[in-house]
Amino acid sequence: MLSTGLFFVAGIILLLGGAHLLVSSSSTLAVRFGIPTIFIGVTIVAFATSAPEIAVSLDAVLEDRAGLALGNVLGSNIANILLILGLSAVIAPIKVTKRVVWLDIPIMILASVALYVLALDQKLQPMDGVIMLVLFAGFMVFQIQQARKDKNNNVKARDENQEAEGEANPYLQGVLLLLGLALLALGAHWLVESAITIARIWGLSELIIGLTIVAIGTSLPELATSVLAAGQNESDLSVGNVIGSNIFNILLVLGISAFFSSDGLPISSAALSLDLPFMVAVSIACLPIFFTGHIIARWEGFVFLGYYAAYLLYLFLDATQHQYLELFNEVMMIFVAPITVLTLVIFAVRSWQKEK
Repeated sequence: MLSTGLFFVAGIILLLGGAHLLVSSSSTLAVRFGIPTIFIGVTIVAFATSAPEIAVSLDAVLEDRAGLALGNVLGSNIANILLILGLSAVIAPIKVTKRVVWLDIPIMILASVALYVLALDQKLQPMDGVIMLVLFAGFMVFQIQQARKDKNNNVKARDENQEAEGEANPYLQGVLLLLGLALLALGAHWLVESAITIARIWGLSELIIGLTIVAIGTSLPELATSVLAAGQNESDLSVGNVIGSNIFNILLVLGISAFFSSDGLPISSAALSLDLPFMVAVSIACLPIFFTGHIIARWEGFVFLGYYAAYLLYLFLDATQHQYLELFNEVMMIFVAPITVLTLVIFAVRSWQKEK
């Protein structure tokens, strides 16, 4: 068990290190060969936080471990909102721009709903993967167009950065890029294999392991970026990092996973009845919360963290068929969920009336 745990931790470290090398070398090479900075910022930098999820999910699919691949994405998206944004808001209230409320979050919700619809037949076929990748390409084109309209970029600093990166040795950067890819592949393999072993030892499904420890492990880049941004009052970066990563995870990560799965990516009944709807619900819940004054208050951050703890507790109770599972379900459905919905509706209506 100790060696398995060491391989799991080592896998995460290699994933993070490989992602850093891949992104930094790709960015430098892009500048070296005259690729526009806007394209670099929207694609390569945005790709950075989703690289671990891509590597792990693709390795899991190739190892015929569909539950781990799906759980990794669903768990990462749930953790991104409830854990990462919740923790960031507790550190410092997060201001949310109108663009996030009226554009980014609706896109995330549409991507989540699209995934749920495609998964209703309990399998993501390779053609479903093509659909998601086409949607992802459209999203990236839209992002680049929006970036060109953004007048808040520091052009001078950007040009200086381009000049410095453009002088870098392209051969060295190419070697670093290949090294980053190798570390990603090796880290993903170690993480997947150790996660499978942990699931067997603990008697848990691969879906549960993917939803929990693997998802949190691959979400560490988002966690570090968002918490650091919150501490430095860069709230736009906190929210944008999470929302963008969730869209990437659904359209790109699952799109690639479904495309490379020979017989399709099976969706378990447990994922279809709980985890997928919960991810969609969490995404939708962002809209009224972010709409109330365009800020995520500390108490809302604590609510996010509370729901994430409750979700993890439910997964544990359900996996072990604990005697308190039924009582937990009743408390959540009869009291907690209705009170939360009512509170969100009241705050959303009050905020809407103030804006009028």
